[in-house]
Amino acid sequence: MSEVKEKAQEPATPLANLVRAGDAQTAAEAITPFIFMAHDVSNAYLVTTSDGDVMVNTGLMDNATRNVALLTPHRTGLLRHIILTQSHADHYGCVPEFREPGTQVIGGPDYNEANGDMMRMQAFFGPRTMKLWGSTMNRGGTPKPPPLVVPDVLVDREMTLEVGDRSFVLISAPEGETVDNILVWMPKEKVVFTGNTFGPVWLSMPFLNTLRGDKPRLVRTYLKSLEKVRDLGAEILITGHGAPIIGADKIRADLDRMHAAVSYVRDYTLEGMKAGKTVHQLMREFAFPDNFAIGEFHGKGSWAVKSIWREYSGWFHYEDGTTALYGVPRSSVHKDIAELAGGAGALAARAQAHVDAGRPLEALHLTDIALGAEPGNRDALTVKKQASEALLAGCGGSNLSETMWLRSEIAEIDRMLGE
Repeated sequence: MSEVKEKAQEPATPLANLVRAGDAQTAAEAITPFIFMAHDVSNAYLVTTSDGDVMVNTGLMDNATRNVALLTPHRTGLLRHIILTQSHADHYGCVPEFREPGTQVIGGPDYNEANGDMMRMQAFFGPRTMKLWGSTMNRGGTPKPPPLVVPDVLVDREMTLEVGDRSFVLISAPEGETVDNILVWMPKEKVVFTGNTFGPVWLSMPFLNTLRGDKPRLVRTYLKSLEKVRDLGAEILITGHGAPIIGADKIRADLDRMHAAVSYVRDYTLEGMKAGKTVHQLMREFAFPDNFAIGEFHGKGSWAVKSIWREYSGWFHYEDGTTALYGVPRSSVHKDIAELAGGAGALAARAQAHVDAGRPLEALHLTDIALGAEPGNRDALTVKKQASEALLAGCGGSNLSETMWLRSEIAEIDRMLGE
């Protein structure tokens, strides 16, 4: 086994702490005598060899100066390759600052298409991302735009690089977070870099279709990629965020646990579909048995139910056929419902009764109707804030997307109320 810096394993940490872990970092962290880590929104890794260096991801563009400064003291020669495990900007953002004459940049299959789709859709994705992630990623000032990074080489299924005394096997493992996701396997050292194959938090439920918006990940492809990693028999597993996972037995046990948990959600969903249950019924009823539970810091089991339902059944829900077929949402009749109910104020009063009875979700349905009919109604806004605050208190703050969604909703209500 490779020599590893002795330190206690870190438990899974809430996602916000992971993406801000580099804020106070003053020196690169040595994972082994030849692997060094700069913490970032997604970490940057330097691997030294007897004939130059290799980078695995580079971090976010806003932190380029810091990441270069952290890793430069450990450089041993020319930078031969920069390997990008996926096409998100927190992985490739510092490529221009690290790249040298002769450095080869390598991406996964469909990197260019996946990155191109994300970039051309920034008018859609950007505001959604900032609503959920803006305060977590804010380090002062406006974020820099992502650089244009076009890899010199794209991995198809598998590719091997020989650099000095080290081998790097690049393996396609799609749909961790992107279709172009690749693993970096060092067979002699028994080290694997997984990037965000398993999402940003280890031992946590994958986010098969994120709140910010992205192409859905298929559960069956996620499980196949997990199996690829498990079959390697790694002794050190280095993710995109947080501390490495050390020890072949621990890595195997953790991967088995994640495989079992995600398989449980898949099987629960498919059995429920066959039993005639609706997707919303299955979401409401879902709970992990104790022996299958894993973290829900980014994705959640109940959200995965909805993603898996759609993967297997498509976009049309029979219980909501009118909206699905014709694109006329229920909100188109909110004014009619409000009028029949006696106005937005009457709906707000009924919503208040739901909040007082501990039913904040039902309250939000009513305030949505009231505000659809009268967007500035203060009574409805006040009840909506109370319901959102109840949900925020109840969620425990462990899932970043849920927490930031509710906080941003409350902040918008405060703005509308002039508070």
